[in-house]
Amino acid sequence: MIRDNLPSPAAVVQLYQRYNIGKMRLFDPNAAALAVLRGSGIEVTLGSTNQDLQSIASSVDAAKTWFDTYVQPFMSDVKITYLSAGNEVVPGDLAQYVLPAMRNLQSVVTGYGYSGLQITTVVATSVLGTSYPPSSSTFSDAARAYMVGIIKFLSSSGSPLMINFYPYFAYASDPINVRLDYAQSTAIGSVVQDGSLSYLNLLEAVVDTFYWAMEREGVTDVDLVVSESGWPSAGNGDFTTPALAQTYNQNLVKRFQANARTPKHPDRSLGGFILPCSMRIRNPPAPSKISGYSIPPEHRFTMYFN
Repeated sequence: MIRDNLPSPAAVVQLYQRYNIGKMRLFDPNAAALAVLRGSGIEVTLGSTNQDLQSIASSVDAAKTWFDTYVQPFMSDVKITYLSAGNEVVPGDLAQYVLPAMRNLQSVVTGYGYSGLQITTVVATSVLGTSYPPSSSTFSDAARAYMVGIIKFLSSSGSPLMINFYPYFAYASDPINVRLDYAQSTAIGSVVQDGSLSYLNLLEAVVDTFYWAMEREGVTDVDLVVSESGWPSAGNGDFTTPALAQTYNQNLVKRFQANARTPKHPDRSLGGFILPCSMRIRNPPAPSKISGYSIPPEHRFTMYFN
């Protein structure tokens, strides 16, 4: 992620408190950000950098050293609820370190008695092989060797899997076959029928795709959290307008606030995070990075949190 001209950590915390936003995700253990979160009551999902994974995975002692340096100083007065071992590492060169890092961090957390701190990791849809229809989904060959161990660890520890997903990318890359109302969660009727399950929006379909892929590996009790989603307001012509960004992002807020469910799992609520609302896409028409920063007035849009 590339971020430019962001407000100060203190200003961000004030914004969260002003609009009663109770959860925040930090991609790395930034000491300045954690310091201003002291006593705020905001629930924090904290990530390790991908570069630290190999060291954390090497031994419990190494994991404890990392934890004692970056996390332990804030545990008494910052409400850290999730600790993520890396971000979108699987599949890739560092994928082999994710599960050992998770195990070592779990040992450290257990040793300290932090029962409210859960260990997880963040993956993208790149871990999926077959993904349509949702009930036919599988993990890709490149990811499966790592994902099976990860989801079994999460099952044993009771922690969720975190997933990054942007319907914008699916729509922008294939607007003929991916309907805008399906991507924006504004369709009023079923768009995709998968057996007895009806899907009105792409987000629910992708979440259920992960549920089916895990079930195919014998894991049925791991919840999902949307660790990143959002729609950019500029950068790719008519695909990225303030109106489209407002519609998707506002619908996502409403979904999270309502603890919405998916067709496959009406028994499980779905929560998550929106990437900072001031988003632009770089390098269109096939962008691979989203950057969050203070954008010009013509690209801004309004969000409501109450």
